[in-house]
Amino acid sequence: MKPIATLLLAAAAMFPADLSIHIPFEKYKLPNGLRVVLARDTSVPVVAVYVVYDVGARMEEKDRTGFAHLFEHMMFEGSANVKKGELFTYVSASGGEANGSTHFDYTDFYETLPSNKLALGLWLESDRMSGLTITEENLKIQKDAAQQEKRKNYDSQPYRPAISEQWPAMIFGDFHNAHSVMGSFEDLRAATVEDVASFFKTYYAPNNAVLVISGDFETAEAKKLVNGYFSAIPSQPQPKRPEFKEAPRTQGKTQTVKDANARVPAMVVGWPAPPRHSPDWYALNMVDAVLTSGDSARLKLNMVKGSMSLLQADTNLGWPNAGPIDFKDPAYYAGMLIYKPNFTSQEILDEFQTELDHIARDGVGRTELERLQAVLRFSKATAMQTALSRAKLLGIHELLDGDAGYAEKDYANLFSVTSEQMQAAVSKYLTASRRDVLIIEPAPLAPQGAPN
Repeated sequence: MKPIATLLLAAAAMFPADLSIHIPFEKYKLPNGLRVVLARDTSVPVVAVYVVYDVGARMEEKDRTGFAHLFEHMMFEGSANVKKGELFTYVSASGGEANGSTHFDYTDFYETLPSNKLALGLWLESDRMSGLTITEENLKIQKDAAQQEKRKNYDSQPYRPAISEQWPAMIFGDFHNAHSVMGSFEDLRAATVEDVASFFKTYYAPNNAVLVISGDFETAEAKKLVNGYFSAIPSQPQPKRPEFKEAPRTQGKTQTVKDANARVPAMVVGWPAPPRHSPDWYALNMVDAVLTSGDSARLKLNMVKGSMSLLQADTNLGWPNAGPIDFKDPAYYAGMLIYKPNFTSQEILDEFQTELDHIARDGVGRTELERLQAVLRFSKATAMQTALSRAKLLGIHELLDGDAGYAEKDYANLFSVTSEQMQAAVSKYLTASRRDVLIIEPAPLAPQGAPN
């Protein structure tokens, strides 16, 4: 019997499907500026409460780096009516889950709960939006936690310091773009309670946030709850967002770094990307799919299986921060190539560039394009099955684009990309002369008995 995936692809080729999607939603704004998006779907008795704030690492100033990530931790330290640790207790006792994350352009928090616990999720989010418990003690605890997370998940992992610290500093000139999400230990240690309280008041205000409710709920009841829990929270002066402008560059840069935790070489390769939601932006999304989506992707066929030079390839618009929708301009099309040590970095670069040049010269054939559309349609539809995934998609677009409807627009625009558009985008953007390269070489192992 053929695998299900094979049958799906065959069916997609034989019977072209409607490539559109529709996520019904309603949005409105409270008098205090809080934007609310409601996306009702009663197919499963689950509801997601998602709050996304317009503050990420790129909003930080010099000597204040790491604040966005610190606040991801601080938001779980207790508020007016919820003591430290109680948020997780309330949510888990109800059979749900909660978490948060920090990005370059936003910070988000969520609860997924049984649909009859919507009021609980809204109460928890409104209570901490109203005001955190910020003390010397919990600030010290979360400073230590943030630093320990950086040591464990970044500094001691292969390739991560190069990706999170050296790569952005190499490709960007503006400070806001060039520093890492995690920030510096020195800045975190110097942060005072007053600094943290000021940061919270500035950025964690209702007029700087989007609230999304997605899943099984009654619209009238949800609006009543939102009004009851959030309408009394006062707005604050709207913070000014930096421009994040970068000076145009026509020539790429190349650097080499040593990594004591790496055992095989790797490289980060990238190019300045076209503006968000532009035709070329969609075209490069499809180019990336040609290179990396599915078992028949060109890099897997030609470099992993063919020449057997690559061990792993991970590329994306917006890499390494997340997916294409998770950042504002300026952005990069970039990725990491982990390769076998019997190949040189130049051989890998030449082989990778050859794959790109083939697209620029020959485009993408109809059969390959139909395969890509089938793979992408299946993966994107699967990714939107949960209440939380739909909430995130709508909330991020509403925050960064001012239009939750881009959840549908992006999908439609992606599938309208032609082979000719991909050819033109590669020829314009992904050239060898514009290419930035960070080569990561394993550091020699220290002799036995030598001090660390």
